[in-house]
Amino acid sequence: MKNILNYKLPGTLLLFALLSSCSSQEQKKTVPDSISGIYPRLAYYNNEGECGTGAVVPWADRLWVITYGPHLPNGSSDKLYSVSSDYQQTVYKESIGGTPANRMIHKESNQLFIGPYAIDQKGNVRVIPYEKMSGRHTGNARHLTDPENKIYYGTMEEGFYEVDVHSLEVKELYQDGNKKQQKKNDTDAGPINALLPGVHGKGLYSGQGVMIFSNNGEGTQEALKKFDVEAGCLAEWNGKDWKVVRRNQFTEITGPGGIYGNSNPQTDPIWATGWDYKSVILGVRDAKTGWSFYRLPKASHSYDGAHGWNTEWPRIRNIGTDSKPDYLMTMHGMFWKFPATFCSENTAGIRPRSAYLKVIGDFTRWQDQLVFGCDDSAQKEFLNKRKTKGNIEGPGQSNSNLWFTSLTKPDELGPATAEGAVWAKESIKAGETSEPFLFSGWSKRNGWIKNGGKLPVKYTFEVDKDGTNNWNILQSITVQPGKSALVSFNDKEEGEWIRVSVDQNTITTVSFSYATEDNRNSTANPIFAGLSTADKSEKLGGLLYGLGNNRRALGLLATSEKNGEVTESGYYEMSETLELVKKEDPQTADFIRSKFAIPQQVIEIDDGSVLIIDDQNRRWRIPLGDQVYKSMTNKGLLRICREVATERDLFSCMGTFYELPAENADGYAKIRPISSHKYQINDYASYRGMLLMTGISPEEGKDNPHIIVSDDGKAAVWAGVIDDLWSLGKPVGQGGPWKESAVKAGTPSDPYLIAFYDQKSMQLKHDSKETVTFRVEVDPTGNGDWMEYKEFSVKPEETVKYDFPATFEARWIRFITNKNTNATTWLEYK
Repeated sequence: MKNILNYKLPGTLLLFALLSSCSSQEQKKTVPDSISGIYPRLAYYNNEGECGTGAVVPWADRLWVITYGPHLPNGSSDKLYSVSSDYQQTVYKESIGGTPANRMIHKESNQLFIGPYAIDQKGNVRVIPYEKMSGRHTGNARHLTDPENKIYYGTMEEGFYEVDVHSLEVKELYQDGNKKQQKKNDTDAGPINALLPGVHGKGLYSGQGVMIFSNNGEGTQEALKKFDVEAGCLAEWNGKDWKVVRRNQFTEITGPGGIYGNSNPQTDPIWATGWDYKSVILGVRDAKTGWSFYRLPKASHSYDGAHGWNTEWPRIRNIGTDSKPDYLMTMHGMFWKFPATFCSENTAGIRPRSAYLKVIGDFTRWQDQLVFGCDDSAQKEFLNKRKTKGNIEGPGQSNSNLWFTSLTKPDELGPATAEGAVWAKESIKAGETSEPFLFSGWSKRNGWIKNGGKLPVKYTFEVDKDGTNNWNILQSITVQPGKSALVSFNDKEEGEWIRVSVDQNTITTVSFSYATEDNRNSTANPIFAGLSTADKSEKLGGLLYGLGNNRRALGLLATSEKNGEVTESGYYEMSETLELVKKEDPQTADFIRSKFAIPQQVIEIDDGSVLIIDDQNRRWRIPLGDQVYKSMTNKGLLRICREVATERDLFSCMGTFYELPAENADGYAKIRPISSHKYQINDYASYRGMLLMTGISPEEGKDNPHIIVSDDGKAAVWAGVIDDLWSLGKPVGQGGPWKESAVKAGTPSDPYLIAFYDQKSMQLKHDSKETVTFRVEVDPTGNGDWMEYKEFSVKPEETVKYDFPATFEARWIRFITNKNTNATTWLEYK
């Protein structure tokens, strides 16, 4: 009812108008209790630079949760929580905070140890004070000699403690590194403890007579900026001495016994996950033969970074039942099916499930669903700054939430496209064999080879067909010095693992690029109904900001747009009840207006592509979408880049959303398209675990619970989760690095994104009167290792058309001509 009472109406009409208004209010859409598996009232806040979920554990008829701040070895404002079966939250007065992510159920004493807390079977909470056991608690392990009465605690700075489960008496085994060298700021390197190489501890577990510890970072200034320097370690302790097993970035350590510890500790295998700049690393320890290591591809590179901060706590957990175990592994943005039988003698069964975007600290099965504890909104964006974000602030207060999903959700999100290398510009000796790389689980598989040596090299691929360490030759290929080769594997070439060897000394790269069928189409899921399509001349927009100072609300500086003219509608707030309410708060409105303005001229949209010059002055090009987005972007009507999950960004350009790693994780070089759409999304932000977006046509979303509209109809948002974006539509686009561009012979074009798109085709042409040769090169991994793919001779006035094979996968493509000319290289992704 728009300003109806300002008109002079006859009494009958006025009464009718009032009755209509009442009827409208009665029919107003009910605010949902949850959105996309998020219960806003269950969100948790702290007063620190980050509020992540350290652990989620079902225990004593409730779900127990701890949160953490970034570097707080002696306590913080974080809390211990529990959630009842009817989704009511309890905050415990015993809370002492810190940076905990440890959890273990001690069967003999029937207690849950979670953070610095011991919780009995009735839910009674006891506390181990930080004065007795300081440090950032990262893991628990069963005791090597007295498991019935004692457990181990490990901290992120290599403090190790022995705790009596009955009295909670603490014995320090090794001093926590924070007692030796305290960080002054969250973004400082280190601190380094001389006990072991590496920093930023993650995993702790015991079995086979040892306690095993992992860390995933390096405490140097170099590691704060680079992703490919030596970092992290996997180490084991026999009760007396430490031994470094491997110098890489490791995270989870567990076994079939999971949160309880292994049932047969002397013989059960122990698993460890980690990574380096090339690929994911999986280790398994056998009681007789020791450690064996394998490699898997990465779906996402936003977890990279030599400092180790971007990973949180990857896990392997049983999400099945005791009688029917079903292990889920999270690692580098992929849900993995992990076999309970995995050991050095039987390595079969690891399979990709789907890709995800949430930052997950822990997960569990509870009430026949999955619960993911996430790291959603950090007040400090740490090292994640870039010019495409402008001077945007982080949220006013750190907050995160639990994400409740079906048991099948890990199979239902993004395509499992992934890549990784076994060798990357490395000196390899004749006869040397790579570590095994996962080979099974994808319908499209490629291998990329570059021989950087001075001699022809024969590369021999072998497969372990059933995971029993029996290897058979699959195929061989000889690559000339300085040349590259693409090896495509067909459906009949089966095996659990693949490895490669060389017959000459060389400097070489060998990587693998895999993809599954992307069965999405261009039609968005109905949950997005009400977002304003790009052809609409009217919409409700606005700038979003999660408020600070314990207000725990979302601020919206609302706007209305009509025919390109934007008018402010007022300032609104939304609380956990998901109701938008108009407020008179000029100070907050001014803050949002100045600090959250959308930056302009931070990317360049030309006739062929979008040019991005990153903070290291590297040049990248990505596809165009509908041309209507160009003017909207240039006018600052569409948010381009923002952090909506801790320490990685959501990049939005020309109608496509991308996952964008932090610059210290190699940034745009590892950008990943998520989905393409037809909407004009004004702003987006994270709040209470949700993803919120503005740019709404309320009437079109009137029956959609994801569309939230204020009572006066002048403010609106879409609410969901970041992983809903997969269902917007398949990534598509068109363009290329050259469009009628003057190019010089031998000078490469800018890199142009080709990864993660489905049907790919290309056209090449020029305006010369002579035949021009176009050399097509690809960078399969984004690490700058360019390889020749094909050469095309293009005659005068000819347009060469080429459809890439369905199995083709690489991350970047570029072009080089043999003559000066005006050239067009046009790619279309459908």
